[in-house]
Amino acid sequence: METIITYFETIPSLHRSLILVGGISFFWILEGAIPLFAFSYKKWKHALPNLFFTFTTILVNLGLAFLLLKTADWTAVNNFGFINWLPEMPLWLYVVLGVLLLDFFGAYLAHYVEHNVKPLWMIHLVHHTDHHVDTTTANRHHPLESVIRFAFTLMGVVIVGTPIGIVFLYQSLSLVATQFSHANIKLPKRVDKALSWFIVSPDMHKVHHHYVLPYTDSNYGNIFSIWDRLLGTYMAYDRENIVYGVDTFPDAVDNGNLKKLLKQPFHSYRKPTGS
Repeated sequence: METIITYFETIPSLHRSLILVGGISFFWILEGAIPLFAFSYKKWKHALPNLFFTFTTILVNLGLAFLLLKTADWTAVNNFGFINWLPEMPLWLYVVLGVLLLDFFGAYLAHYVEHNVKPLWMIHLVHHTDHHVDTTTANRHHPLESVIRFAFTLMGVVIVGTPIGIVFLYQSLSLVATQFSHANIKLPKRVDKALSWFIVSPDMHKVHHHYVLPYTDSNYGNIFSIWDRLLGTYMAYDRENIVYGVDTFPDAVDNGNLKKLLKQPFHSYRKPTGS
């Protein structure tokens, strides 16, 4: 475990890029082999705006990375944060707790707030208006949302007290987890169900992308499913009946147009009310 943390403390940017590109490539290929839905779309055309938003997310994270480094260093020097105030524990448990709690603040809580605060929902809307959810949808976030998510992660680092090695490990796991849960892949139902007791499985997260409430406001988790199950936001739904998108924003052409997606958060818009 010490070797892993030491590696992530100084992980080269190239290696982080390889995790991103490797994950997209792997799940892209897997989608062709075991697709959940046989989408009648031009995959590359659909991917282009999503990859643009992936690039802007990278730029935002790189531009603000110094804040993450400074904050993590400050918590280490000052022994600040929840996991640093606990009794001494084995390193593996320290790391697991750090990643688990960062997943709550940086992913679950951020996601929950975005769905329940109207201005933030308007920004997050870009992610939900994809009518063909696949692995490229994972990073389809408006640049403003990338800033919001970063702020929640930064808050998590302060509250949890995670050193930079655990932060970078969490971000790498989070990246692969979100590519996996968005991928248009069809696992055996029993396998997917078993996975969903521990991590956010593809079927579990696809429920979140169903086009009407209450399903849209469920299954907020990213890596671990524990937060949804503990906090009462877990929902199940038959994957064959899932319809992607948002019911009050139904135009698939507009929702695939990059210029219109960039303007989408500034539209006058009401949240879906249910089926």
